[in-house]
Amino acid sequence: MLLFAFAAVLLLAVLLSSLAHRTILSTAVLFLVAGFVLGPETTGVLDITPDTPIVSTLAELALFTVLFTDGMRVGWADLRSAWRLPGRALGWGLPLTLLITALLAHYVAGLDWPEALLVGAILAPTDPVFAAALVGNERVPGRLRHLLNVESGVNDGLALPFVILFLAVAAGSGDLHLDELGMELLLGVVIGVAVPWLALRLERLRFFSASTQYEPLNGVAIGLLVLALGQVTHANLFLAAFAAGVTVATFGQRQRESFEHFGELVAELFKLVALLVFGALISFEFLGEIAWTGWIFAVLAIVAARPLALAVSFLGSHLTRTEQFAAMWFGPKGFASVVYGLLVLEAGIPAGDEVFHLVALTIVLSILAHSSTDLVIARIFDPATTPAWYERLRQASTQRRDRQR
Repeated sequence: MLLFAFAAVLLLAVLLSSLAHRTILSTAVLFLVAGFVLGPETTGVLDITPDTPIVSTLAELALFTVLFTDGMRVGWADLRSAWRLPGRALGWGLPLTLLITALLAHYVAGLDWPEALLVGAILAPTDPVFAAALVGNERVPGRLRHLLNVESGVNDGLALPFVILFLAVAAGSGDLHLDELGMELLLGVVIGVAVPWLALRLERLRFFSASTQYEPLNGVAIGLLVLALGQVTHANLFLAAFAAGVTVATFGQRQRESFEHFGELVAELFKLVALLVFGALISFEFLGEIAWTGWIFAVLAIVAARPLALAVSFLGSHLTRTEQFAAMWFGPKGFASVVYGLLVLEAGIPAGDEVFHLVALTIVLSILAHSSTDLVIARIFDPATTPAWYERLRQASTQRRDRQR
């Protein structure tokens, strides 16, 4: 039934895709709402619960493919030459977002500190999927698109050690296994670099050569090898995925170009089915179980935590106010937060159900808010579609800064 439901909603999304590109209608929201309507506690078409194996499996596969394709958009040279802004967002923005979210979870939602820090770590990563009109718009300044893309690709893996650490603390475990965490991260990077590098070197040998028809499958084979080795060695799959994508972009420009379109389609399919499944876990009863303080927390986690954190991170960055506003607003919660929230359920900690409710509510509100406003914000950077009042305001602001200098 899941396959039938996904196929039907996908067909509807395709038929509405042209309208979605011109309006605030979002494909992501369509799948989320469809999952909500078809869920076990609404119409019962999809019989899915949080502990159903396919839930965590789909979420992990979706996040892996997203990170792999995201990594292919940048090579090591790109990261070195334009690391300054992403470095600010990751070095300052990520930990500050975590801490501010944890403060809100403790003082607003009433969680104990271990659970509050866990929620902060789960909701700290961002996802560019729900800001697609911004990240994929050529009229948006390149440094802003690069900032959001690199930040969202790296912060998923960086947040994972904190999620596991705080999860162990919340579970009351005396041994936090920091050596194991470090080994998982290291193995993830090693596998992510070694596998594609070796595969690309093999293809350059005179005995091997990929045909035009099979060349896009080279990226698929590399991704599957990284995924399989990561699972066997218990490496950090998400760091491995992003490192593999970056390695292909660095050493295999031709392979990167041949895989790009196919890879994005595969990643999009995984993302959409994961959203459908996640939506099926949400119901009116589920939302009704959340106290009013939880709703206030979810709103503040979206409109206050990241904006405050990046406002500090961007001090002296020379970004325009419009660019800063766009970067601060577009910190949508997505697949990484879904996966980490499911890890909490699987761990069975005492406050796991409450943590998952807060995380799920925040993700739902974030998807609705960010995927419905990306096109609106992107139009601000397009002179042909920028409202006249905003253009006058921006010119006045620029003139005022010039006079002050």
